[in-house]
Amino acid sequence: MVRALHFDCFSGISGDMALGALLDAGASESAVRAGLDSLGLPIQLEVSKVRKGGFAATHIYIRTPEEHTHRFLPDIEQILQRGALSANQRDLAWRIFHKLAQAEATAHGMPLERVHFHEVGALDSIADIIGTAIALDLLGIEHVSCRSVPTGTGTVKCAHGTMPIPTPGTAALLVGVPLAPSTIKAELTTPTGAAILAATVREWTESPALRIEAIGHGAGTRDFLEQPNLLRVFVGQLLNAGESTDRDRVWLLETNLDDVSGEVIGFCIERLFAAGALDVFTTAIGMKKNRPGVLLSVLAPAEAVDRLETIVFEQTGTFGIRRQACERRKLHREIVSVSTPWGPVQAKRGWRAEGLEILSPEYEDCARVAREQGVPLRDVYEAVRQARG
Repeated sequence: MVRALHFDCFSGISGDMALGALLDAGASESAVRAGLDSLGLPIQLEVSKVRKGGFAATHIYIRTPEEHTHRFLPDIEQILQRGALSANQRDLAWRIFHKLAQAEATAHGMPLERVHFHEVGALDSIADIIGTAIALDLLGIEHVSCRSVPTGTGTVKCAHGTMPIPTPGTAALLVGVPLAPSTIKAELTTPTGAAILAATVREWTESPALRIEAIGHGAGTRDFLEQPNLLRVFVGQLLNAGESTDRDRVWLLETNLDDVSGEVIGFCIERLFAAGALDVFTTAIGMKKNRPGVLLSVLAPAEAVDRLETIVFEQTGTFGIRRQACERRKLHREIVSVSTPWGPVQAKRGWRAEGLEILSPEYEDCARVAREQGVPLRDVYEAVRQARG
């Protein structure tokens, strides 16, 4: 079964609304608070139960001192690195911040490394984003969907003066996203909210096939006469998991290299895997002027494409990267523990609905057993394959 979350953002989405809705849906407040406290920032999370338009909801307020500093992407990375976060939490928060930086770079026509955050670099927005990443991980969410997104109408005051809604940064984050009409004169979807959607949503649908287990409501700060200012989330199991998870779309990134050492390519591959690549591989090729070369290929989820391309450009010095979308068929999979003569060993179980099932040993765990027990690795592999646990 695939654990899923659906953003029903009928009144838009902001960072505090997202965090409030996730806590309201069952994410541990104490765990989120501990993660934020570990960042070493002067922030205090305040959680309260309120009523919006007659409906119960969770409201988030981040108490912070006044500050007059801007933060760049490396500053955000340092904050994430020093926090006591899991790898999943850190990676998700980084993806959200990276989406924001890319949107700012697009809106202002400047290189990514020169982008500094305005409102979204403030302490309260940092807490909203990292808190949301922690909460999504705590809920065990594997698949995120969202309905069409209303942005609101009118204008809003920001660091660059009065701007139309959606602001250029928010609009850049919503490229390719289905928008919903709204007559409310307010900024319903903020840059932080749009970045959360851009970094997490895999499916845009008004109503997913979901067996609901929990519902959460996150309260916005403002009150509207037309509708409750709420973000609603549904958490549960995908009913069509057998159909929706054995097919997906990934991106293939490729570049030809003929002037890069093996050490540089190896280091680049290491960085790509750490940044979320699904797979990285090389192929020996012949290039122009009879030069031997290397074809570097990267399989990437949609949300990691830009980040992985940046790594390839920076690490290899290539002048171009080809990208193409690929439809992928895959087995459903899970990590299981099987019994062997030397104790439990981890393996990856893959299966399809029609009965096909594969049990593949996990190398690292098998290698650990082989070292500890002084037995050949192939014997551990064979024991795992024969197991039924």
